[in-house]
Amino acid sequence: MTRDHLTVNRDVWNADAPNYVALAERLWALETPEWGCWGAPEADLHLLPGDMTGMDAIELGCGTAYVSAWMARRGARVTGIDISPAQLATARRMAAAYRTDLTLIEGNAEATGLPDASFDFAISEYGAAIWCPPELWLAEAWRLLRPGGTCVFLGNHPLAIIATPYSGAPCEAVLHRPYRGFTGADWTQAEIDPHGICFNLTFSGWLVLFARLGFAVARYEELYIPDHVTETRAYVPADWGKRYPVEQVWWLTKT
Repeated sequence: MTRDHLTVNRDVWNADAPNYVALAERLWALETPEWGCWGAPEADLHLLPGDMTGMDAIELGCGTAYVSAWMARRGARVTGIDISPAQLATARRMAAAYRTDLTLIEGNAEATGLPDASFDFAISEYGAAIWCPPELWLAEAWRLLRPGGTCVFLGNHPLAIIATPYSGAPCEAVLHRPYRGFTGADWTQAEIDPHGICFNLTFSGWLVLFARLGFAVARYEELYIPDHVTETRAYVPADWGKRYPVEQVWWLTKT
């Protein structure tokens, strides 16, 4: 993928911002976080430390910044960065409505310009985790973290993308894309719901990258669609996502 993903993805998220206002309002109002497209409960995943008092935290590709809000409520000093001014406008409105103290920056999560070793915790849920090349945004996360700091990210499982037709039709029990050399997908020309350019890696590709950057894997989890879901969401039919993993979460430690 050689296209200008930054411009493409910024334009997609600016145009789509009105469609995410209601979701932002729902997620900002939650007392307990829910994760991913199917609302996996924080009680099961533990993506965030229970007490973040005194911690400096950053959300990379924060969008409407509900994850940033959840961290602030746990006591962290939080910075959120996103390339989309339209998404950040919603984030700022919500922060004002909830009187939540966040530092929100319009910028590139691959090159934030923030000081080295200035954070204890970095997180991305469907932000930089899928919309930025992993070798770039994870290198930036490593630079921003203090020694021993934690990076957590949640995004598409590679199998869910490989099983999705190039047209953008829902996942099938068929491998539509090669796994060897897999780096993500360009959805801008999809016939169904065209959108941005997303990034991913094979399982071994992730491990090689983490080792090269200086991250140790503390934990990994594959997520399936909950049993109560019956509809198709985010191009994944419920019956498919109950048999195959649809999302993945990595917990990394800066060594």
